[in-house]
Amino acid sequence: MDLRDTLRGRLRLPLIGSPLFIISVPDLVVEQCRAGIIGSMPTLNARPVEQLDEWLHEIRERLAAHDAANPDRPAAPFAMNLIVHKSNDRLDQDLALVVKHKVPLVITSLGARPEVNEAVHSYGGHVLHDVINQVFAHKAIEKGADGLVLVASGAGGHAGAQSPFALLQETRTWFDGPLALSGSIAHGRSILAAEAMGADFAYMGTAFIATEEARAVDDYKRMITESGASDIVYTNLITGVHGNYLKQSVRNAGLDPDNLETSDKSAMSFASDRKKKWKDIWGAGQSVSGIDAVVPAAHLVERLHLEYLAARRRMGAGNAMLNPAWQGLAAAAA
Repeated sequence: MDLRDTLRGRLRLPLIGSPLFIISVPDLVVEQCRAGIIGSMPTLNARPVEQLDEWLHEIRERLAAHDAANPDRPAAPFAMNLIVHKSNDRLDQDLALVVKHKVPLVITSLGARPEVNEAVHSYGGHVLHDVINQVFAHKAIEKGADGLVLVASGAGGHAGAQSPFALLQETRTWFDGPLALSGSIAHGRSILAAEAMGADFAYMGTAFIATEEARAVDDYKRMITESGASDIVYTNLITGVHGNYLKQSVRNAGLDPDNLETSDKSAMSFASDRKKKWKDIWGAGQSVSGIDAVVPAAHLVERLHLEYLAARRRMGAGNAMLNPAWQGLAAAAA
């Protein structure tokens, strides 16, 4: 079954809270899902691997309790992010736990692996693979992914360099399956714009760093609320893959953000010994320009929902959503 069909009537907004390395934890995922959007986290955030088993059990229990108490407003599904690059020596263990807990949606990154897709499909789960260009997009679908996350210019953390307009338009010329769009999205009207461009979901991360439930230090959250788009630097020095980072955090780490060296993919690593470096140099997208306060995740989703509806009204289309899969949800959630 198409992912979009399985989500029909289950989302307040066509939005996925993107998995934030180190930062996303069960509290954030659960609050995102309770608020009516897809919450997600990287499996690698649970250390050691035994903690992932505990966290998956916790997320399922808390969402089930919410559904039992709110039968008219069930939680949205949750997602787990698997780094499938060869540097991730935990992949097999994490995948086994994803299968054990039958995670509804899996987001794969940094490589397309048919065996991972097959394992998720074995219990009826769905896979979205994140990509930055058409080469990777074609490979992901050919190897069995159900859909794509298009990581365009301006997205936080690992990001591409293509305009979201170009990346989405070109993908839609050959792929009619589920698409999520990432890149400087932090407002309800941006979610609507993603739909108007042809995406099924918006994919938002930076705004959720500045929430109370996020496992980010206070200085990180404050820096996001005080930064603008010009305070973001695009570099591959940190992990070997190009991404966007807060310039001030780069300066604080003793580097000059305006004169960074170029790395190569051999430097790519997600091992635990890189964790401190990620803590010191903070990822964020150009959407920081629209984030001015640290709030609970549920309040952020509520604000996005109201902004989304206001944008629809300005277009003269009432409260209906562009994607038929979400029809009727706005009124029910209001």
